[in-house]
Amino acid sequence: MAGVHYAGVSHRYPGADTLAVDSLELDIADGEFIVLVGPSGCGKSTSLRMLAGLESVESGHIDIGGVDVTSLAPRERDVAMVFQNYALYLNMTVGDNMGFALRNAGMSKADTAARVLDAAKMLELEPLLNRKPGKLSGGQRQRVAMGRAIVRQPKVFCMDEPLSNLDAKLRVSTRAQIAGLQKRLGTTTVYVTHDQVEAMTMGDRVAVLQAGKLQQIASPRELYDNPVNTFVASFIGSPGMNLIDAPVVDGAAVVGDIRIPAPTRDPRVTVGIRPESWSLRERSSAQSWSLRERSSAQSWDLVGKGVGAVEVAVELIEELGAESFLYGAPPLGSDWSTQSGRVSVRVDRRLSIGLAETVRLVPKLDEVFFFSATTGDRL
Repeated sequence: MAGVHYAGVSHRYPGADTLAVDSLELDIADGEFIVLVGPSGCGKSTSLRMLAGLESVESGHIDIGGVDVTSLAPRERDVAMVFQNYALYLNMTVGDNMGFALRNAGMSKADTAARVLDAAKMLELEPLLNRKPGKLSGGQRQRVAMGRAIVRQPKVFCMDEPLSNLDAKLRVSTRAQIAGLQKRLGTTTVYVTHDQVEAMTMGDRVAVLQAGKLQQIASPRELYDNPVNTFVASFIGSPGMNLIDAPVVDGAAVVGDIRIPAPTRDPRVTVGIRPESWSLRERSSAQSWSLRERSSAQSWDLVGKGVGAVEVAVELIEELGAESFLYGAPPLGSDWSTQSGRVSVRVDRRLSIGLAETVRLVPKLDEVFFFSATTGDRL
């Protein structure tokens, strides 16, 4: 096992005008599980492939265990790669696939068999060792690919979107299995995904990339609670944070009837409010909220009629079982707007609201974020 250090690492694909990865500075501790996350084309897979030696480094260097591996061939780096497409040999059994690299390295049949069996026990693959990949499910194939990496006992695991070919239910169970297995093995792991839910549930820390640049690296909780800019704020969270472009008048951001003291003298500011940080303003008695299985409206975090509010017309309702999300647009002619074009609000599933209905929202003021309207940086 060993730590990893990216020191100002850049990569440019042939013929490209811009860098795919731009001066990446990243320290990964020995035994840490770190996730690289971001949209397509942000440089996360390229960063991983440079670590594995599959892509060249234009500038900077990469250390593994304190040794500069920038110029070393992939086989000399002691890195095991797990790919999105499994990359199994279809003509070999599960056991032969898992032990292939060990046999190529000259390990004896007995030692190879022992390592394969140990890995198969960890991954619950013992009954499948004599099957061929064509007879396995997608989840089983992914476990075989993991086993092939584990038997090598490398310094670093590199995993490039290994769950993207699995169905939603299997992804949930497999990501828990991978995270638990990494804790047992204690091997430094760099994991790439475009799925921010996957990133938040698996990584010790998460590195968010955009356009080849590292935006922020922190624990999942820190990323959610303290995003450094609007990109991280909108990317982390499902749905992402509402980013509202609002005027600043007499030191306060004005959103609908709400005035929120703003830490800027600029004429406009971006106000960040997460979907769960809204409260619904209580209706009049003639239009009381319809609450299934409850009689007290106040139990659903509603606020009184005297509080200023933001009006939103409901355009979409997502029912997710334990909770619901409302999506709606600001009224025409408003002096405020959202970057996504809609406001998202989390409400309890037992609160009955219809499409096209206008709701009045009040933000929880201690959960409001402010960002520069020009740079997007946190204020």
